[in-house]
Amino acid sequence: MPDLPSSTTVLDSILFRDAFGTPAMREVFSDLALVSRYAEVEVALAKAEARCGVIPAEAAEEIARRTDVAALDFDLLRQETDVVGYPILPLVHQMTKQCGEAGRYVHWGATTQDIMDTAVVLQIRAAFQLIEADIAVLRDILADLSRRHRDTPMAGRTHLQQALPVTFGYKTAIWLSMFDRHAERLEQLKPRVLVGQFAGAAGTLASLGDKGLDVQRALCEELGLGVPAATWHVARDGFAEAVNFLALVTGTLGKIALDIMLMASTEFAELYEPFVKGRGASSTMPQKRNPISSELMLAAAKGVRQQAGLMLDAMVQDFERATGPWHAEWMAIPESFVLTAGALHQAKFALGGLVVDTKKMAGNLDISRGLIVAEAVMMGLAPAIGRQEAHDVVYDACRLANDKGMTLADALSADPRVAERIDRPTIERLTSPKNYLGLAPDMVDRVLASMKR
Repeated sequence: MPDLPSSTTVLDSILFRDAFGTPAMREVFSDLALVSRYAEVEVALAKAEARCGVIPAEAAEEIARRTDVAALDFDLLRQETDVVGYPILPLVHQMTKQCGEAGRYVHWGATTQDIMDTAVVLQIRAAFQLIEADIAVLRDILADLSRRHRDTPMAGRTHLQQALPVTFGYKTAIWLSMFDRHAERLEQLKPRVLVGQFAGAAGTLASLGDKGLDVQRALCEELGLGVPAATWHVARDGFAEAVNFLALVTGTLGKIALDIMLMASTEFAELYEPFVKGRGASSTMPQKRNPISSELMLAAAKGVRQQAGLMLDAMVQDFERATGPWHAEWMAIPESFVLTAGALHQAKFALGGLVVDTKKMAGNLDISRGLIVAEAVMMGLAPAIGRQEAHDVVYDACRLANDKGMTLADALSADPRVAERIDRPTIERLTSPKNYLGLAPDMVDRVLASMKR
């Protein structure tokens, strides 16, 4: 029989992997890419030590020339990793054989965690490039939606009840402002996170004598990474910050997804994800058009949030080398990045082709028959009849409108306290929701103006 799919998680599942991730991000965190990063760090270390006179230059050249990840025995690597508990010693065994006489200088003065931590930093750097590009695309999409719908009136809702009118562009500008801040956060955290690790067994670089810090600096230069002020074997705030940043990004995507799902419900019918034949179809209800991308975004947000908590828990480490919390990072970091990439991919699809039903938004805004702008009417009447009387008049008119199914304008016109002072056109203007948008359009302009590119 041919080999059948055997993956056990959605990240690698042949069925779900492109729903919850992207090929590009999976590649960054694949086994081959990870082992390649380990080898990259080992080669860079040899070059750095040669530059500092710690090992012969010829040995470093041989290590760089003869290291061949494609020629590694990955099955043996798996078996030995299972025995040792870490993959670096098994890798060093094979690299040593590949490099011949120069092999004795592989991994000189390093400890396993130095290589593994630095390799993960290289993965995170590559992953951040993908995240950064996706955020840039989303900001452009949201900016376009905000411009186009700057003045599109709709019901603003608090506690799931209609509150006051807003515009759809105001809503998307709020989404955009969050992604503007995420772009800023990403730039700010890079210097804190993209830092190399080379410190030796207990973090003191004792095995290299007075050359330790020179080698550390040279290694980081070889890899294009920042130089740490101190060993971070058990100072895991950088990695925790990286994953919690992803939790913020996916938290925003979860909020957007929830809004889209609610607004796409039959009773609202204000938004729809792009139409693709068969997408979101039900096996029993042909009329269904389920918001699949939003559902996946929300699920990813929940998953990353759990991993963010795990990363915070993994910060609590014992003494100079952890007994377990470090291993938790091996689960949390790849999964968080893959899920975030998947959620961003779904967001680009959903928002990039979002169907906005402006007529339905206007219709929903009118279902309260003007009651949604009772505050506006009260403030508009106040100069003519006094603020307290205006409150009482509008309160009575709202009750009448509710009891009789009337519009607020009709209820106000039926009240002589109003009809004797204010003409019908003025009442109509005061009770029109689109005339009470506040500074929503101006806030759209402010977000667009402050958008950093």
